[in-house]
Amino acid sequence: MSRVTETKFALANGERPSVSATEVGQHILEIGRNQSLVFINGRYSQDLSSTGGLPHGVIACGLREVTRSGLDIVEHHLGKYARAADNPFTALSTAFMADGAFLYVPRDVILGDPVQLIFLTVSGGRRVVTHPRNLIYLERGSAASVVESHVGLADDRYWTNCVTEAVVGDNARLHLYRVQRESDQASHTATTQSYQSRGSNLTLTTIELGSVLSRHDINAVLDGEGAECSLYGLTQIQGNQHVDHHTTIEHVKPNCNSWEFFNGIYDEKARGVFTGRIVVHPGAQRTDSKQTNNNLLLSEGARADSQPQLEIYADDVKCTHGATLGPIDDDALFYLRTRGIEAEVARNLLTYGFGVEILDKIAVPELRERLDQLVHIRLDKGAARRVKTEG
Repeated sequence: MSRVTETKFALANGERPSVSATEVGQHILEIGRNQSLVFINGRYSQDLSSTGGLPHGVIACGLREVTRSGLDIVEHHLGKYARAADNPFTALSTAFMADGAFLYVPRDVILGDPVQLIFLTVSGGRRVVTHPRNLIYLERGSAASVVESHVGLADDRYWTNCVTEAVVGDNARLHLYRVQRESDQASHTATTQSYQSRGSNLTLTTIELGSVLSRHDINAVLDGEGAECSLYGLTQIQGNQHVDHHTTIEHVKPNCNSWEFFNGIYDEKARGVFTGRIVVHPGAQRTDSKQTNNNLLLSEGARADSQPQLEIYADDVKCTHGATLGPIDDDALFYLRTRGIEAEVARNLLTYGFGVEILDKIAVPELRERLDQLVHIRLDKGAARRVKTEG
């Protein structure tokens, strides 16, 4: 993390650089376009946002705005789950909290289209840091999908430090999609902290494509009987990019299930780290938890480390973990080559199949298609680099 700790960054301090609606629009999905919140350098932009498609009772706005309104939900939940004492980057976020996204879905309200949170960084050549802070609260019986996107509009060096807290009430369902497409020179640190009540369901899918250095801490607490949590992750990086995923799933109450599947694709000198921790608390009987981390190395210089951890304090549980690491399967590659498929095309097909295992978990078709295209583009660029180098 020396790239962050040894670099001087200046707080964005609410500067509002000029960003056109066209620049923003290319990062907004057509589905749910009228349910989009846009943030420029960590600050809510009402002019670029659109919330006219939200049902009555749903609140979606900037956190700064709703904090000033004195809404009890914010007072009762903000900062109660992602605690500053547990993580230095969360502590920084708390100290410099200025704005972010707030989403409240009242009891029994079902949102059909996703709510989009678009965070754009425009550093203007300066080394700026932003600390967006998000709070998502779903009441009993409600359901929502949220797409959280982090994008850099220029290939500048900056730092994004984001914290998202998600509270899922009794029998509520939340699908949270997180796409990190920062500048290739940027650093990105994030914490996603969730808290689930009885019978609730949370699905988090995180896609890591950008930034030279990225760390994402994902912490899920299942504190209601019958709660279920699914975590999916896809990393596709090259060059000198580095991505860390640190996950912790805490089973506090009995009869809860969790599934965790993370795939990493690493090319050139890229490196990935996955540390997955499952904690089964005393009394959390009949827990069922599965964790899998698969890593594909496309070059000799790429590296991946996997550290699964289990802490079990109950005796009636089913917990498993597994990890794989290696290059493309030679037999599969040979099979495609014997069918007349060129070497690089065959490599890309096998690599894409590895990534699509995670992309297929995305239930928003337009988002899945966009990410599918991005993965293909990155694979083609990687193939072109290898051909050029070998030639």
